[in-house]
Amino acid sequence: MFEVIKNGGWMMAPIILCSIVAMAIIGERFWSLQRKRIIPVDLVPYIWQLHRDKKLDEPTIRRIKLSSPLGRILAAGLLNRRHGREIMKSSIEEVGRQVTHELERYLNALGSIASITPLLGLLGTVDGIIRVFSDIAIGGMGDPAVLSGGISEALICTASGLTVAIPSLFFHRYFERLVDDHVVRMEEESLRLIDIMQGAREDI
Repeated sequence: MFEVIKNGGWMMAPIILCSIVAMAIIGERFWSLQRKRIIPVDLVPYIWQLHRDKKLDEPTIRRIKLSSPLGRILAAGLLNRRHGREIMKSSIEEVGRQVTHELERYLNALGSIASITPLLGLLGTVDGIIRVFSDIAIGGMGDPAVLSGGISEALICTASGLTVAIPSLFFHRYFERLVDDHVVRMEEESLRLIDIMQGAREDI
């Protein structure tokens, strides 16, 4: 493996760095975007029970806010539940936009890696081809080993760039879709809570 990296030339260093960053982002997003961490299944029933028992005081709402991204959104509505449906809804939407932005954290970086690594591979390929022609200009076609070094560098850089870019692009699209699903689900849960608090719905 070290020989392959060595034969790939200087452009392998940024490609390897991109691969490390991409792996770190993918691992972190898999952990942070777990459904149970974003949308606890029993949160709305729990809030409804507190509401019926008249236990929705500020310390309790603060704990709900800190419990999960969905809890943070619902807490914004709970703090404004006495101001009517529209105020409650607008406060939920405002915090919801902030939470959505946080759920998309690092996805732009992952998408950039997916876009840039093939270009880094292409740059390494061009560098290797330039070296081949320079060697030909200096020494002619007599030494196949000299030519094969440049060609090897070109092919290794191309393959390495694509090896990093393809999974990065796949996971970038996957996490984007996952965030969209979470956002839709949080909107549904928020609207359900609004209906319950404002009397449009009698039960969970």
